[in-house]
Amino acid sequence: MSIDSPPSRAPDRPAAHVIADDAETLAVAQALAVEFAAGAAGRDAQRRLPRQELDRLSASGLLGVTVPREHGGADVSARTVAEVFRLLAAADPNIAQIPQSHVVYVNVLRRQGSPAQREFFFGEVLAGRRFGNAQSEAGTKHVQDYRTRLIRAGDHFVLRGVKHYSTGALFADWIPVLARDEDETLHVAYVPRDAPGLTVVDDWAGMGQRTTASGTVRLEDVPVPAAHVVPHHLTFTGPQLHGALAQLLHTAIDVGIAGGALTEAVEFVRTKARPWFESGQESAAEDPLIIQRVGELSIKVRAAEALLVAAGDAVDAARADLTAQSAGAASIAVATAKAYADPVAVELGSAVFELGGARSSLEGLNLNRHWRNARTHTLHDPARWKVQHIGRYVLNGQLPPRHGLL
Repeated sequence: MSIDSPPSRAPDRPAAHVIADDAETLAVAQALAVEFAAGAAGRDAQRRLPRQELDRLSASGLLGVTVPREHGGADVSARTVAEVFRLLAAADPNIAQIPQSHVVYVNVLRRQGSPAQREFFFGEVLAGRRFGNAQSEAGTKHVQDYRTRLIRAGDHFVLRGVKHYSTGALFADWIPVLARDEDETLHVAYVPRDAPGLTVVDDWAGMGQRTTASGTVRLEDVPVPAAHVVPHHLTFTGPQLHGALAQLLHTAIDVGIAGGALTEAVEFVRTKARPWFESGQESAAEDPLIIQRVGELSIKVRAAEALLVAAGDAVDAARADLTAQSAGAASIAVATAKAYADPVAVELGSAVFELGGARSSLEGLNLNRHWRNARTHTLHDPARWKVQHIGRYVLNGQLPPRHGLL
C-alpha cells in the first residue's frame, strides 16, 4: 500500500480466487448463474438485497478478470466479459447490473491511471474489492451535466455534491466519483466506502431492478488524496473504447433479460399453461399458435445474442489496433446490438404472459419481474440516438462522437 493513502477496508469476506483465462471465466460464470437463478424471483419480490450473492461473486474472481496480465489478471476478451454479464443477467439482472460500473472503472484505471494507481487498485480488485459508482445526478440539464465539485485543499482534494442512481455503491469497498475540478475538466476520484463525509442512502424505488440498491450518494467535504484522482477527461481526447465497453455490458444485461424471460416462459408453457380449446391439442406445448410464437421469439433472442457476440468481437478488434476508425466501428457495432436488444428484452418480458395465459399473471409467481427489469434497465440511454449514429455512419461514413454513452 504505497499510494499515499491508508489501506482500504478489509471486509470480512473470503479471499478472492484469481481466474486464469477466458475458459475458466465462462465456467465460473455459468456455475454462479445457476446458483443465482434459484433465488432471483424471491429476492425481487421481497427486495432482499443480494449481499451474500455479491460476496460469492467477489470470491469467485470474476470481478478481477479484466485486470491486465502484467498486473496478475486474466485480461479476458470483451467478448468473454459480455458473455459473463449475459449469463448473470439471464439468472438475475440485478446482480448483473451491480458490477457493470466496477468493470467500467477498472477500465478507466487501465487507460488513464498512473503506474502507481494501477498497481494499487488492480491489487485491490484482484483481492476481491468491489467498485461501485457515484456518477449520475438528478435535476441537472442533461445526463452529462455534472455539478459535483472536486476542490483542491492543500495537498489533497475534497468532494462536494449529490449523486443518484448509484448502482453498487451500497455494496462497494471503493466508490468512483465523477466530478469536475476548478477548470471544469472531468475526473474520477476513487473514494473508500467508509470515507468521512460520504453517505450512501438506500432509497432506490424503481419498479424494476429492485435489488440493485441504485440509491443516493451524498458527498460533504469528502477528503480525497491526490493519488486517488484520475483525469478522466483525457479519455475522450483520442480514440477510445470507454463508451463501447460500458454499453456492451448494458447490452449484455438486456440480452440476458430476454433470454431469461424466454427460458421461464417456455418452462411455464411446458408445465403449467393450458392449450386453447380451439387448438384441439392436449397440451399448450402442442398448440400450433404457441409453437409459432415461441419460434418467433426464439429467433429474436438468438439474433440479439449474435449481435452481442459481434459487438464484443468489434471491441476486441479495436483493442488490438486502436484507431479512430476501429474505435468508431466498435461503437457502431455495440450501438447496433443495443438498439436491437432493448425492444426485444421488453417484448420478451411481456410475451411471458402472452404464452402463459391468465394463470401466469398471478402475483405470487412474480413473472412480471422480467418486463419490469427490461423496461427499467433499457431506460439508461435512448436507443433512438444510437439509430441516428448508425445511420450517419452507414450513409455518410460519419464516425460516432466520443462520449461514454456510445
